[in-house]
Amino acid sequence: MEVSEWKARLEREREEKDRFLAAHWQSPIPPQERTRFKGLAYYPADPAYRFELEMHEHEEKNIVRMAYTKGNEQEFLRWGEFWFTISGQKQVLQAYKSDLEEKRLFILFRDSTSGRETYGAGRYLDLEPERDLTPDGKWILDFSKAYNPWCIYSKDYTCPLVPQENWLEVAMPAGEKDYHLKKE
Repeated sequence: MEVSEWKARLEREREEKDRFLAAHWQSPIPPQERTRFKGLAYYPADPAYRFELEMHEHEEKNIVRMAYTKGNEQEFLRWGEFWFTISGQKQVLQAYKSDLEEKRLFILFRDSTSGRETYGAGRYLDLEPERDLTPDGKWILDFSKAYNPWCIYSKDYTCPLVPQENWLEVAMPAGEKDYHLKKE
């Protein structure tokens, strides 16, 4: 896919998400705040934060107990890991699944923008095989699609906290920025 096509698709996805958050009955933004919602803040689309990577699947799928923002915990399977280099530093991110039948990979991460420019608890990526798996078996990790968990919008939600093994040592200035209801 060409960079211009990728950017145009990303812009459409961002506009669709803003429309959903502003008006859909399932939006996590409380109804009384939706009229003031003017859209999310994003980093500019940058192909330097889009990777096509081999996933190194773990032989043993160890269970990871993730803490949630409201104190509960849930078990996930540590499925595999991705290795990549950014800003001259090698990084490793673990990918998780909720169970053995799950097709989607769930990646949570924090980076040096967390708590400054992005949500302090971290951001997420969802990888769907039919969308994010290339014909040669590599996964597309596009940090421009990094999103905030729903608990950033409302205290009615609880979200998994990023395990320390997925705290990146670099800045990942891509995807959604911290959410602050924009004033009119």
